[in-house]
Amino acid sequence: MQGLAPGRVYWYRFITGGVVSPVGRTRTAPAAGARVDRLSLAFASCQHYESGWYTAHRHLAQEDVDLVLFLGDYIYEGGMGQNGVRRHTGPEIMTLEAYRDRYALYKTDPDLQAAHAAFPWVVTWDDHEVDNNYAGSISERYDAAEAFLKRRAAAYQAYYEHMPLRRSSMPQGADLLLYRRLAFGSLLELSVVDTRQYRTDQPCGDAVTPHCAESLSPDATILGADQERWLFDGLGRSAARWNLIGNQLPLAEIDRIAGPARGFQMDQWSGYAHARDRLVRFLDERRVANPIVVTGDVHQSWVADIHVDPDDPKSAIAGTEFVGTSISSGGDGVAMHDGGRAILSDNPHVKYYNAQRGYVRCTVTPDRWQSDYRVVPYISRPDAPVATHASFVVQNGRAGGEAA
Repeated sequence: MQGLAPGRVYWYRFITGGVVSPVGRTRTAPAAGARVDRLSLAFASCQHYESGWYTAHRHLAQEDVDLVLFLGDYIYEGGMGQNGVRRHTGPEIMTLEAYRDRYALYKTDPDLQAAHAAFPWVVTWDDHEVDNNYAGSISERYDAAEAFLKRRAAAYQAYYEHMPLRRSSMPQGADLLLYRRLAFGSLLELSVVDTRQYRTDQPCGDAVTPHCAESLSPDATILGADQERWLFDGLGRSAARWNLIGNQLPLAEIDRIAGPARGFQMDQWSGYAHARDRLVRFLDERRVANPIVVTGDVHQSWVADIHVDPDDPKSAIAGTEFVGTSISSGGDGVAMHDGGRAILSDNPHVKYYNAQRGYVRCTVTPDRWQSDYRVVPYISRPDAPVATHASFVVQNGRAGGEAA
């Protein structure tokens, strides 16, 4: 059987039991080491079905990008709400059948279907594909480990069945190898990470709080030892012009309490301070070329410089993080509010903030990276327009985001 040619568009459809699917489009990656002068991608996350319409996906489907990177919370596991724009079916999902049904419900949305049909997708999960804020074998409610791992196995199986993953990611019970590396010629190398399956439990009561002994412990891990070695090895060996990390949770440390008090979200990289510092110092000390981190989770958009010393805004900048908002989670949103103003005031390394819904479109050339924050004004009703609220660039060889 002849393989697909690199660097070209393909059109496809499926025929099953006499039923013919709509036509989809995909694009293969450039040949290994090929010179690539331009790559375009979009990243998105967090599409709670009950919270609103997937209008952002409709606009995303009309973009001219080479691939979509989805950074987690493709589904939400909760039961039927009372005040949503639309409704989940049934109670909180626990079984394989229920997880399959939840994916089927989400995929009835025509705008999500259009975005899938328009581009190849690279996916990773966060927590809601299984259970809110779970950590490895530990559930949100500290259920018995055996029972929770049975639930995790069902969730992972349904995820594999519904997501564009290779055979190498086929789950083995409650384990699924999701972290992987993708190359786009000599221009960009993408490391997709998994910050849920191998982490230790969230420290300090899993809250927004100052650091405690647990969050500062060298034994706390968000990637696990094997994945961390894999990530460092790939970043250290990369010869690509740009090195992208597809990541679920904010890496740059963000003070989330307004005023002189300080508090950090312990579910994010801030709750695993040694692990965060190891990665950031590795990027700096090994001079990894043009590190970019793209992130979901928080239903807000940020641009942040990643400082080697998070307590010293004059310390070296090891990379740039682009945090993207949600497709629908959180409801309509607003461009700015008091919480956003506090983040900008208390975190000088944060260059941009927005709390509307949408996605981020990125254009990569050998000379620069540009991220365009594409937002919709509402998702509580359909047919919202889309606009670019802000654009930020990173110049080749110079870490840190700049307004375009």
